[in-house]
Amino acid sequence: MAFDHTRAPLKWARSLVWILLVASVSACASGPKKPPIGTLEPDKFLWERGTEELNKKHWLTSREYFRQLMDSYPQSTYRADAKLGLADTYLGEGTPESTVLAINEYREFLSFYPIHPRAYYAQFKLGMSHFYQMHGPDRDQTETLEAIAELTTFLQRYPTRAENPLLDEGRARLREARDRLSDSDYRVAYFYLRTQKYPPAAIDRFNAILKNDPEYSRRDAVYFYLAQALLKVNRPAEALPYLDRLVTEFESSEFLEEAKKLAETLKADMKKAKAGSVSHES
Repeated sequence: MAFDHTRAPLKWARSLVWILLVASVSACASGPKKPPIGTLEPDKFLWERGTEELNKKHWLTSREYFRQLMDSYPQSTYRADAKLGLADTYLGEGTPESTVLAINEYREFLSFYPIHPRAYYAQFKLGMSHFYQMHGPDRDQTETLEAIAELTTFLQRYPTRAENPLLDEGRARLREARDRLSDSDYRVAYFYLRTQKYPPAAIDRFNAILKNDPEYSRRDAVYFYLAQALLKVNRPAEALPYLDRLVTEFESSEFLEEAKKLAETLKADMKKAKAGSVSHES
């Protein structure tokens, strides 16, 4: 079938009109969110609509309501909460770029409103903004360190449930972040131990974990492999206390039975060596 050159311009024009119409509708949809004319409390209206959209996870629409409130009503009693809502839309969006913006908004909130009743929330979310960006234990731990710092500040500044409903969650997330950092050190220490060439380096790493993070969730593994490393350099007297700690502190552990047997063997060997020494002296 031949191409109709007379109809081509018409089709192109219709397509252009359709594109412009869609763009116009989209622009209107994403334009400023303003309260209806005559609204008695327009700032409250914007706050409520922004919160509704936030709860629906409509991040962009919610953000527009909060921005309109902040820009148009700088003296509003809802302005501080709108700033927090704005930060929450960025964090909810979940991209690396939006998370950076969320961090900035939470920091500004804490700077502008340090004694606000929801300052605890801003500090918690600041910590979680870094928490969500933590990498696995085999990768860079910069974000983990940031999360630990901000969540530690959160618990120090707001230590009671009366002023901090997020206290228990903050403790749990801080423990996760600390575990992530200690996992990173643990893997390096375990690698040193398994290469057979670097038991002293493994000993140093395991000891550093126990010093820096005494509540590490996997410290049973640290106790066990630290004892193993000490035995490799012929230091059984130093290895035994770590096996005893494992048995005492953990009711269940994959290392428990082997630790008990090894501790009994070491104690028997040390008792025998002591008896032989006394006999030799006599």
